[in-house]
Amino acid sequence: MEVGSFPKCQNCNLGDLVPLSDFGSQGAPIHYKAWVCTSPSCGFNIKIRNGDVYLNEPISDGAVHTPRVR
Repeated sequence: MEVGSFPKCQNCNLGDLVPLSDFGSQGAPIHYKAWVCTSPSCGFNIKIRNGDVYLNEPISDGAVHTPRVR
């Protein structure tokens, strides 16, 4: 793998796996919480939640997401 490149998705061999980060309940950053294939037709993903690993959870486009009021 070249420096600055992402690994190929082993599920479809078309897209790349890109890392996603998030924030915990206390606001601390959680780096590489998920890896998702860049090919929309593939949808492969692997996520870590509360120390458990989840494969291929459904992906939504976020259109129905309601932001939290702070």
